[in-house]
Amino acid sequence: MNKLAPIASPINRLPAFVTAAGRGAGEHFLEFFAAKIRNKHTRRAYIRGAHDSLGWRQRGSVASLAEVKPSDVAAYIEEFGRDRSAPTVKQRLAAIRRLFDWLVANQVMPVNPASSVRGPPHRVKRGKTPALAPAQARTLLDSIDVSEPAGLRDRALIALMVYAFAPIGAALAMKVDDVRPRDGRLTVRLRGKGGKRHEMPCHHHLEAYLHAYIDGCGLAADAAGPLFPTIGRGTDSLTRTPLEQANAYAMVRRRAAAAGIEAKVGNHTFRATGIAAYLRSGGALETAAAMANHASPRTTQLYHPRRNPLSLNEVERVPI
Repeated sequence: MNKLAPIASPINRLPAFVTAAGRGAGEHFLEFFAAKIRNKHTRRAYIRGAHDSLGWRQRGSVASLAEVKPSDVAAYIEEFGRDRSAPTVKQRLAAIRRLFDWLVANQVMPVNPASSVRGPPHRVKRGKTPALAPAQARTLLDSIDVSEPAGLRDRALIALMVYAFAPIGAALAMKVDDVRPRDGRLTVRLRGKGGKRHEMPCHHHLEAYLHAYIDGCGLAADAAGPLFPTIGRGTDSLTRTPLEQANAYAMVRRRAAAAGIEAKVGNHTFRATGIAAYLRSGGALETAAAMANHASPRTTQLYHPRRNPLSLNEVERVPI
């Protein structure tokens, strides 16, 4: 239980709603977040969802987990979705279903009351993440001052997301040893969701940026250290603390503004930029999916830079 306490700390203490179910309900409730959710960002989202949904039920007439009915879950999802987007609601419902599945498996609940509840319909034809034009991405990379470790690091990180289609979480989790030569070329090793490992050969620009960064900052001597660490406060030196996603977001926003890019970029912008540029240059959708480590090409297709059929020229064809 000592290992579970830090993970459950955002809940503060177990609600009576949980402990009233007996049969070790509290222990199994905490075990779910420790044993089933390995990604810390997913864990944080699931804990927040459990806290909110259980708090909502405690305000009602349901006194125990064992008494939750599908109608209770449906009522919560309907209320939760009044001012949230459909993807957010579906994510919350998925978190509740997964938690209840775990509690059913551990005999805390007889059935999963969320299994029959349906979320709002949602169909995506085009991704919402803004992608930069290739010229903008090149301008941003060329604008970074690489005379200091921070500049070398930031250019290498942005290039990794652009050229290797690396998700920010996988990029920031990399160790120095995850960059290694193979067949005369550098490759990068990324770990996706569920620990799924993915290797990519480096584009020649990315290879040059990684060499300049690793050699220029002396990272090769610490193969087990983080590839993208923080900069020590008040110094120009790299630490052994991995960069957090929030800090990476602040960095890319600052770098984009300095390069004169007005688009609201984020960490995912550069992965989207690389995939869109690849597809725009004639790359195959199936190959792009493999490079991006997507389970299905349908996900990759969301990044396809299609021409908008509802253009002004088409509208002006009405001859009246």
